[in-house]
Amino acid sequence: MKFASSLRFLSCLLLGHALFAHAATGAEIVRIKTGVSAPLTDETGVVWRADTGFTDGDTIDRSDLTIENTKTPSVYRAERYSMSAFHWKLANGKYRVKLHFCETYEGITGAGERVFGFNVEGKEFKGFDVFKLAGGARRAYVETVDVEVKDGSLDITFSSQVENPQINALEIIPAT
Repeated sequence: MKFASSLRFLSCLLLGHALFAHAATGAEIVRIKTGVSAPLTDETGVVWRADTGFTDGDTIDRSDLTIENTKTPSVYRAERYSMSAFHWKLANGKYRVKLHFCETYEGITGAGERVFGFNVEGKEFKGFDVFKLAGGARRAYVETVDVEVKDGSLDITFSSQVENPQINALEIIPAT
């Protein structure tokens, strides 16, 4: 009995240390759902912040669409488009950034009809075609980028090639 009690104490101590270390670094997962004005709780119970951090662009909500290739279709039913940049203050360090995309605009019916570029902390993506990468319209696609923040801000820039850039959500996950 004494051994089990000591083991529980040690487990709590180690868990507490891990939680304290996580809290001490200020490292938290940031999830932003674009195109919405209030936080979103997705189908798995994950809470996403309302649209924030973008310097410009517009938003649209298409709440009636069926989205394939995901367990969380609510994440893809609204978007920000025509934006040029995103900035988020972060502690310097390494992060995994997940950019969530889905072609939901009815005017895009094939590959090559919306092509744009973006740059995540110096990592360049040119000729980005959501329709092509996802395998069609209304199909979720996630692009994952590992980056290092050195100036206290995660910076993403977007550039238009054909039509306007768009994004449905993004996640910023501290590297472990």
